[in-house]
Amino acid sequence: MLQPDRETRAEWMKAVTAFVDEFVEGLEAAPASTPGRALLPPPPAEAPGELADLLAQFGEAARQSVETAGPRFLAYFPAGGLYSSALAELLAQVTNRYTGVASTAPALVALEHSVIRWFCTEFGLPAGSSGVFTTGASLATLSAVHTAREDRGATADGTIYVTAHTHHCVAKAARITGFPADRVRVVPGLRMDVDAARALIAEDRRAGLKPFLVVGTAGATSTGIVDPLDAIANLAHEEGLWFHVDGAYGGAFQLTTRGREALRGIERADSIAWDPHKSLFLPYGTGVLLVRDEARLRAAHVADGDYLQDLDHDTGVPNYSDLGPELTREFRGLRVWLPLHLHGVAAFREALDEKLDLAAEVRTALADVEGLEVLPSELSVVVFRAADDPTSERLFTAINDSRRFFLSSTRLDGRFALRLCVLSHRTHREHVAEFADLVRHLV
Repeated sequence: MLQPDRETRAEWMKAVTAFVDEFVEGLEAAPASTPGRALLPPPPAEAPGELADLLAQFGEAARQSVETAGPRFLAYFPAGGLYSSALAELLAQVTNRYTGVASTAPALVALEHSVIRWFCTEFGLPAGSSGVFTTGASLATLSAVHTAREDRGATADGTIYVTAHTHHCVAKAARITGFPADRVRVVPGLRMDVDAARALIAEDRRAGLKPFLVVGTAGATSTGIVDPLDAIANLAHEEGLWFHVDGAYGGAFQLTTRGREALRGIERADSIAWDPHKSLFLPYGTGVLLVRDEARLRAAHVADGDYLQDLDHDTGVPNYSDLGPELTREFRGLRVWLPLHLHGVAAFREALDEKLDLAAEVRTALADVEGLEVLPSELSVVVFRAADDPTSERLFTAINDSRRFFLSSTRLDGRFALRLCVLSHRTHREHVAEFADLVRHLV
C-alpha cells in the first residue's frame, strides 16, 4: 500500500523524529570523521520492509562518513543543514507542488520570489533585477555564463577572464557552453590584478578574439580572499564585458557590515552566484543566481512547447522555467523562506558575524604557535602551514586522524597548506579554542 493511513503515518513520524533527535543531540560528541566502505546493499525485496530496520541501515551508512553536520567539520565549506529548513523540506515534499511555471502554484511561487527579491535588495541590485534558486552555484554559474554569451553575442572566439583562485565551476561552465579551455584567460594575482586583466583584454582584441565576460570572486575557495570587485566593475564597464561575481562561499556575508565592506562593488555585478547551503547554513542543494536584469536572463533561457499552451503566463511572478535550464524543479524556496521568517534575519546576521570573529581568533591563536606561518586569508577561511611541506602534511594528517576535527588542504605558491573554514552554525568559541589547543599539542 503506497498511501499509509493516519496511524501508520504517526508511527513512521515518531520513529523518524526519534532518529533525528538522537542524531542532533549526538553531534557534539560525534567524531569529525568515521572511515567507511562503499558496499552495495541488497536490492529492494518484493515484500514490505520494516522502517526500524531501514532506519538502522541508513543510520549506519550515514555514520561512516565525514560529519558535515557537526561543529568540528572545518573542511571545504560546511553546510549547516538547519533543522527549520528540514521541516520546510518535509512540507514542500509532502505537498509536492510544481513551481516550474507560476500558474500551477502562483502563491507559492510568489512566496519563493519574495525571498529572491529580498536577496536582490540586500545585494544592492536595482529594480528589474531577479533570480532563481538552483541546486548550487555550479548550475547558477552555468546559467550566468550562458546568459553572458547570449547577451554579448559571443561564439567560440569569446574569451573569459578569471584568476588562478576562481572556482573551477567557471571553467567547467565555459566548456559546457562551447568555449575551448584556452578561451578562459587566467589573470595573475592572489586578488585579480585589474591592470593585467586590462592588458590581456587588449591583447586578445588585437588577436581578433571577443572578450565578453570577467569573473570576480567574493571569497576564494582556498583563501576566502575577495577580488577588487569595484575595480573589476569599472573594467567591465569600460570594456563592455559582462561582470559576474562568484559569491558561492562569501555571498551571504553581504548581510553583515564587515561583509558589505569586503564585498564592495558586488552591487554592480550583472550576475551573482552564491550558495545559501554554505554561508546561510541551509542544506546542500540550495544555490541561487541573481541577475541585474531579469529580461536578459529570460531571453537566454525561455523556451516553449505546444504542451504548455494551457498555462497562464500573466501571473505577475516569473516562470522559473524561463529563468534557468530546468522545466521540472522542486519547490526550493520554502527551505529558505521558512528559516528566514522563523528565526528572523537578525539571527543569521549575528551567526555570520560570529564566524568572522571566530576565524580572527583562530588566526591570532595559530600565529602564536612557534613553527607555524598564517597565510593571507579573508572572511571565515584560515590558511596556515609549517616550515616545509612534509611537516605540514604530517600535521594535516595528525589533525584529521584525531577524528576530533576534519580539515581540508590546498596549495599556495606551489606549497602545501592546511585550510579551515569556520562556517557551521553549530561551531562556537569553545570548538575553535579546542582546535587551537590540538594544533599546539601536535606541532
